[in-house]
Amino acid sequence: MARKYFGTDGIRGRVGEGNITPEFVLRLGWAVGKVLAKKPGDKVLIGKDTRISGYMFESALEAGLVAAGVDVRLLGPMPTPAIAYLTRTMKANAGIVISASHNPFNDNGIKFFSGSGCKLPDEVELAIEAQLEEPMSTLDSAHLGKVSRINDAPGRYIEFCKRAMPIGCSLDGLSIVVDCAHGATYQVGPQTLKELDARVITMGASPDGLNINKNVGSTAPDALQKRVVEEGADLGIAFVGDGDRVVFVDHRGEVVDGDELLFIIAQHELLKSGAVSGVVGTLMSNLGFELALKELEIPFARAKVGDRYVKELMESRGWTLGGENSGHIICSDITTTGDGIIAALKVLYAMVDSGHSLADLKSGMRKFPQIMQNVRVKPGSNIMESDELQRAVTSVEAELGGKGRVLLRPSGTEPVIRVMVEGECADTVSRLCAGLSQKVESLVA
Repeated sequence: MARKYFGTDGIRGRVGEGNITPEFVLRLGWAVGKVLAKKPGDKVLIGKDTRISGYMFESALEAGLVAAGVDVRLLGPMPTPAIAYLTRTMKANAGIVISASHNPFNDNGIKFFSGSGCKLPDEVELAIEAQLEEPMSTLDSAHLGKVSRINDAPGRYIEFCKRAMPIGCSLDGLSIVVDCAHGATYQVGPQTLKELDARVITMGASPDGLNINKNVGSTAPDALQKRVVEEGADLGIAFVGDGDRVVFVDHRGEVVDGDELLFIIAQHELLKSGAVSGVVGTLMSNLGFELALKELEIPFARAKVGDRYVKELMESRGWTLGGENSGHIICSDITTTGDGIIAALKVLYAMVDSGHSLADLKSGMRKFPQIMQNVRVKPGSNIMESDELQRAVTSVEAELGGKGRVLLRPSGTEPVIRVMVEGECADTVSRLCAGLSQKVESLVA
């Protein structure tokens, strides 16, 4: 069934517009409480990233849930995967994350986890949407929910993350620049690495509510690249604003993206255990990643873009490793959702265990030149059905001659069409992507 409110990853948009208002979020909290909590003492956790509007939406959610008779536990600024973990271990009915992930501060969103720490099933999202159509009511005062704050939430999550490293494994001797994107990892990211004995140089860890993801973090690694070289560090780690994605920078200042990190993790697991059941990527995964896994005789499958689709395909295949080239990596042998810190520790363990540098470990994979451009469109645009656009795609594919890929897809979180071209020659890829993007722009003008 078509959804009225939920997108591919919760509800997201510009603050003060559409459904991203305190009035709607108040009703949303109430609807979630009515659907997910059925008896006194049922509880829901609320966490958030560092954007300024998080305070407003936290209060609105809290009021709606309490009106429905649900107890609320406030976690404060915490990474998205931390809310998933704590929801599961604290036996909550649900976890709610107030975040717009990689988007700028003037966007925000609401994401949900079930009691098992996974994304909500479709039928639950539809039930919440149906409840939102009902008039909001408030229980008798004697039956209202209660609210408390979990003050030790960061420490609980740090201890969980550290268990991704084998007992006795230390990061002593590694110098790491950590870019927290002025986001939700600004405390727990550096602290986790320090407690594992790494020398940590922190940047992007001074959130003011307005600077999340601004020229820092995994979506803007330029500053990290420069800092790693200046410091003579062994590597750099950049998280996204809500902590569910990560990219690395090697000692030479070169970015190591999600595909390369997945390759490093899979290659190391193959070395340690002798077998890897398989790896799930997406339609955006680099062709070089697929070929490198084939060389290692590791099965590979592509899901639609979006972590929920990666997770679904992993579960259907019985595989425990998957992710996106954006750095959203799921290690389901450890946790239930994409987790930047867990993925980072997996890569660091591969480095420490093998004695090789990050640059050495990624050298077994040759990335094909891949360029993606975003073209803004009007919400609800049907440009993807254009015959003229399909002819343009066919022409680009013909020029690539079977040695590359073309992908056009609407974003699930923004009103843009993502245009991706991949091939052997960087100049050809750049030219073809620019031409195809111009064609899309001309059709939406």
